[in-house]
Amino acid sequence: MERIPGVLVVDDDLTVRRTLGMNLRARGYTPLYAATGEQALALAAEHRPDAVLLDLCLPSLGGLGVLRSLRVWSEAPVLVVSGDDAPATKVEALDAGADDYVTKPFSMGELFARLRSVMRRRAAPHPPPPPLVTADFTIDFRAERVTRQGRPVPLTPRQWRIVEVLAAEPGTLVARDRLLREVWGPGYGTEHHYLRVFMSHIRRRLEPDPRRPRYFVTETGSGFRFLPGEPPGRDRR
Repeated sequence: MERIPGVLVVDDDLTVRRTLGMNLRARGYTPLYAATGEQALALAAEHRPDAVLLDLCLPSLGGLGVLRSLRVWSEAPVLVVSGDDAPATKVEALDAGADDYVTKPFSMGELFARLRSVMRRRAAPHPPPPPLVTADFTIDFRAERVTRQGRPVPLTPRQWRIVEVLAAEPGTLVARDRLLREVWGPGYGTEHHYLRVFMSHIRRRLEPDPRRPRYFVTETGSGFRFLPGEPPGRDRR
């Protein structure tokens, strides 16, 4: 059976939520509802919707705050649906990670055409990077595994995800908070001891000398870097 896409409707106006929900169901979507930014983030983390319809004017945590928080860990398409038609607001929302912007009042035909468009763009496959070969192991992003001399190195799903996030940006400092959210989800960001434990396991499996890491390097108080080093066959001194 074909999976029914879920769409999170975030608006503090009950009438708007009901109207959008009715139209979503009529077009084959499953709606979820949030009246506040906090509810929106909780529902997004729990249900991982396929798209988000987001009002900017929300009590407490505003729509831009929701958008920035989502973009830390989620690639779900976000279509802003707002009564604010100021060009500066549109630019700010798009810069914060919105995929499109519709101004209230709107026609349902236009809204759903734009929703289909952003969902198609986000659904377009992003090819994984080519395998990254170091002097001691190979990271195969497509197969989601690390091999040494052709043999898989056992990693748990979270260990693999940490390796994947760091190795996808070689040489780049990845902040601890960002790494926690990308690996564990949006409810995490201060549990830095998790990273110490998991990084210790990763180093024991992949580093030639875990006590003196040369690939998975800690930047004290900031985060971690993956340093691939010289490719095989070259002088490593």
